[in-house]
Amino acid sequence: MKEYQTITEVSGPLVFAEVDEPVGYDEMVEIETPAGETLRGQVLESSEGLVSIQVFEGTGGIDRNASVRFLGETMKMPVTEDLLGRVLDGSGNPIDGGPEIVPDDRVDIVGEAINPFSREYPEEFIQTGVSAIDGMNTLVRGQKLPIFSGSGLPHNELALQIARQATVPEEEEGGDEGSEFAVIFGAMGITQEEANEFMQDFERTGALERSVVFMNLADDPAVERTVTPRLALTTAEYLAFEKGYHVLVILTDITNYCEALREIGAAREEVPGRRGYPGYMYTDLAQLYERAGRIEGREGSVTQIPILSMPGDDDTHPIPDLTGYITEGQIVMDRSLNSQGIEPPINVSPSLSRLMDDGIGEGLTRADHGDVADQLFAAYAEGKDLRDLVNIVGREALSERDNKFLDFADRFEKEFVQQGYDTNRTIDETLEIGWDLLSMLPEEELNRIDEDLIEEHYRDEEVEAVQAD
Repeated sequence: MKEYQTITEVSGPLVFAEVDEPVGYDEMVEIETPAGETLRGQVLESSEGLVSIQVFEGTGGIDRNASVRFLGETMKMPVTEDLLGRVLDGSGNPIDGGPEIVPDDRVDIVGEAINPFSREYPEEFIQTGVSAIDGMNTLVRGQKLPIFSGSGLPHNELALQIARQATVPEEEEGGDEGSEFAVIFGAMGITQEEANEFMQDFERTGALERSVVFMNLADDPAVERTVTPRLALTTAEYLAFEKGYHVLVILTDITNYCEALREIGAAREEVPGRRGYPGYMYTDLAQLYERAGRIEGREGSVTQIPILSMPGDDDTHPIPDLTGYITEGQIVMDRSLNSQGIEPPINVSPSLSRLMDDGIGEGLTRADHGDVADQLFAAYAEGKDLRDLVNIVGREALSERDNKFLDFADRFEKEFVQQGYDTNRTIDETLEIGWDLLSMLPEEELNRIDEDLIEEHYRDEEVEAVQAD
């Protein structure tokens, strides 16, 4: 192993060194400072005679007298089933006071793309316990469904709720048979206060037992932030495809990850793309998101819920814009619903799950699921349109029918979307609430539901009152 003392420049998180032999891209590096401290890094760029190295722990203490050693291998994640219940830092080192990790294997964190021919189509339901997701924008195994949020909105509370509540219902019914469920939680650029809240919730609810938590804090180096999601996804792939787990990966906050990419790009003096972000950000995000999926012949699956806070609530910003191109829909959190005290403040109108239709229905959720969701969408949209009309002509000018749709929109937000962060609803409970709301409307208005389903589930209040008497 050659050792160089040829550092020519230190720029932000990057170190530039001269070399006299080829060095591989992504190769791991050890830098020993004059004070005797050993720092870890990774080759970011390699050209003839010169390499740029991104240093994970920051470049403090590095000068021209520091020694650089190239290790001849890429970064690897030590993986084992015993990682469940553990808390690691953004570089994969234990920070929970537990024993050292004894790995079954060491796996390259970049991962291999799933062969499209070997991909299984995602179509099995995952129950999050959140009605606005399960009922209206259903998550299925192997899907990537991001949450679009904004600064100050309670996306962390929603992330924790999903982490502790998410289950695969048919696996539970099967007892010990089938695959187990696990959660990988990757936090990037969060504050110490947020980290404490996350850990208190994980420990309070017992969710930590089936989880692996990666914590990269706001004061940790930006370079480490680019590694954290790859470590999390490598762990998820091992548990899913080697151990047969159904793994849900929650990554928060993707915006902090992209800011780290921009910071590193500026240090490399790259030509910036839109709003200063690197031109390769689409490719970089795709490398993360496309690691979700199922593989033929393997029991497990990797499902992703990346969370990103849109700067200025702007859904045309490069981060949500590019994310929307890669993923299969989005869950949108709404500031006006949040101001009304709706928990979680999910706006179902712009939300979308493109794979929902294949993951619901008889044998998966319930036979009436698709029709109920379609009718709820339509009725809520009409109620919201009528709110704009009320602001102009007043409620008295509306017909009895229109007033029922107005009342429906209000009750939909307060009874269906609103549930708090500690309520875990089954899909049956969610659909029954949907039928309660739809029964407010005249039966002839339910034009998106099969007549047999209406006959089975519709609750005519007048008829029920007569039967009660």
